[in-house]
Amino acid sequence: MPIPGNLRTTAMAVMPHTDANRALDLAWSLDVPFWPQLPRLSYYEDMYVQASEHFPGIVLDMENQLLSFSTEKFALELEEAMAHFEEPAYFDVSPQYSAVHHRFLEMDLSQKKAVRGQLEGPVSFGFNVKDENDRPIIFDDMVRPFMMEFMAKRVNVQLTRLQALNPNAFMFVDEPGLQFIFSALSGYDDMKAKKDLDRFFAMIDRPRGVHLCGNPSWDFLLGLDMDILSLDVYSNGNVFTSYHKAIKKFLEKGNTLVWGIVPTNVEPFEKEGIVSLEDYLVSLWDELASRGVDRDMLFAQSLISPATCCLINPDGEVTVEKAFGVVRELSRRLRDRFNLT
Repeated sequence: MPIPGNLRTTAMAVMPHTDANRALDLAWSLDVPFWPQLPRLSYYEDMYVQASEHFPGIVLDMENQLLSFSTEKFALELEEAMAHFEEPAYFDVSPQYSAVHHRFLEMDLSQKKAVRGQLEGPVSFGFNVKDENDRPIIFDDMVRPFMMEFMAKRVNVQLTRLQALNPNAFMFVDEPGLQFIFSALSGYDDMKAKKDLDRFFAMIDRPRGVHLCGNPSWDFLLGLDMDILSLDVYSNGNVFTSYHKAIKKFLEKGNTLVWGIVPTNVEPFEKEGIVSLEDYLVSLWDELASRGVDRDMLFAQSLISPATCCLINPDGEVTVEKAFGVVRELSRRLRDRFNLT
């Protein structure tokens, strides 16, 4: 299996650090490392800004830290963008847009069982980036299909570079905006999103998956054509496990779940301990086992991680670093408990 399981560790990429080396060292401490995204270091490191590199029509205001879209600029720049569509370097992450991506690529990634990259997903990007009329570009029928293809190329180029250094590399598509498509007020419903995402994933090489911290329809997420799903089970575990039929079907396809269990915000982190987190996670697995999900299959196809990213803690990176330590220790305890190699 290209994506390792057996309750090994990984994490999502957005980190509060302003020291790129320290963030990279922390990411490397996990079984499945990644290149960190550091928006406190530079606005270029914002996940939406990183995804916007070379996207026609983008207006990037670094002074005021604003990202927007110009329909007129899109029309002017589209032809040039299309002229570069067969050039992989055009879709790569440049050193200007990431302090650590190219440093990560220079490391001996073959040491790890797997490595991971990430890119902001098209649905979230489309909701977040707005045009001159304050309208999200997800609603623009001319821009949206291009955006799906553009982002798919960006995912594939990054994955190709990572797989050249570690054959078990895979990609997360970060989609926090997916939870909003189920609102009657969104204007872009789950049927439209399903059609667009089916096309999007059909253009992306495997292994590929979704990470999000919200609480969407899990039937919808588990039904997408992907290989791995990363979620915040600390906040949403009891809701998530109620979708046991979809979870069972997802795992029986050979797919992997990433159980985001350790909180990174100061208050919930200080409220919990490693024993309480272990007990809660095992209770979720017990519930699934009682509903017919094979426990051995579940363990073999699961990773554990922090519950969420966190940029709002008053202590900066301190609690986040502690949470990574708890993830590592929790993995060790669980692997010992269930005799996993």
